[in-house]
Amino acid sequence: MFDVFGSVKGLLKIDQVCIDNNIFRLHYKATVVILVAFSLLVTSRQYIGDPIDCIVDEIPLNVMDTYCWIYSTFTIPDRLTGHVGKDMIQPGVASHVDGKDTVKYHKYYQWVCFVLFFQAMLFYVPRYLWKTWEGGRIKMLVLDLNCPIVSEDCKKDRKQLLIDYFTSNLHMQNFYAFRFFICEVLNFVNVIGQIFFMDFFLDGEFSTYGSDVLKFTEMEPEHRVDPMAKVFPKVTKCTFNKYGPSGSVQRFDGLCVLPLNIVNEKIYVFLWFWFIILTVLTGISLLYRCAVIVGPKIRLYLLRAKCRIAPSDHIETISNKCEIGDWFVLYQLGKNIDPLIFKEVISDLAKKLEGKEVV
Repeated sequence: MFDVFGSVKGLLKIDQVCIDNNIFRLHYKATVVILVAFSLLVTSRQYIGDPIDCIVDEIPLNVMDTYCWIYSTFTIPDRLTGHVGKDMIQPGVASHVDGKDTVKYHKYYQWVCFVLFFQAMLFYVPRYLWKTWEGGRIKMLVLDLNCPIVSEDCKKDRKQLLIDYFTSNLHMQNFYAFRFFICEVLNFVNVIGQIFFMDFFLDGEFSTYGSDVLKFTEMEPEHRVDPMAKVFPKVTKCTFNKYGPSGSVQRFDGLCVLPLNIVNEKIYVFLWFWFIILTVLTGISLLYRCAVIVGPKIRLYLLRAKCRIAPSDHIETISNKCEIGDWFVLYQLGKNIDPLIFKEVISDLAKKLEGKEVV
């Protein structure tokens, strides 16, 4: 099992310099790891076995398996309820009349691993854009000030460089901040879009999949339809046509067992809840971001919370002099610089801004 998930452990490493926030990391770290791990899991035959096994007379089993895997299998939606072994073989598997009974083809299970990996790449796109636009600015500004053990001369020189950078670039960093805010919006758009994409991929079944599973556990056994068996059936039918000895077309109905769907159904139940939670948290994060952009007082309180040991009048001076971009860079630095050193930076920066006329 560790061999399967070993390739994704690199995504879990902790960055030395933080250039985003916890909600952002839920998208490009947690969600990407989850999707890649699931993609690897559904391709690992040593834990699941063959993805499909079909039974049919007169047709070689390997031929039937390949044919049904490529051209899909089907179930009968009207035969999902009843007594197994009496009314039907398995939920959705029963005799049917062509043109009369509704037939539901399941064409997506062979694409699950590719779709999950594609989704993982989409979740990483905002992170890739932000890293490209950010260009290592925070890392360069930190200048090893995240280490509490640094010589006094070195600390003094690097603090001075940092303060000089802020005073010379005052009111010129709004574009930098708004590019991060754009990436936050992209995270929200991406997770909403992916919910609709998975709903399309599963023939409109994903949007209510998790809630249907919850309702299923509360219903009476004789009246309930298992949504997991409906979306990811474990036993399906497959029809194979071939020419007989006289040249006439012969139809062979086979039963196919899909052990892979035992995993798929659990994966998508988890993803339904995960995506809903991620959407809510990201939406709250965007509301918070809007409040930060339009509320100077909120920025003051946040900066004060980030550096509680600094004098309040110094923080208020900086908050009054800085625009949203300056505040954002300073707040990001507060996540990475040692608190005692950051307090000194705040105090020295406030003193310099008080002695300089800012337009």
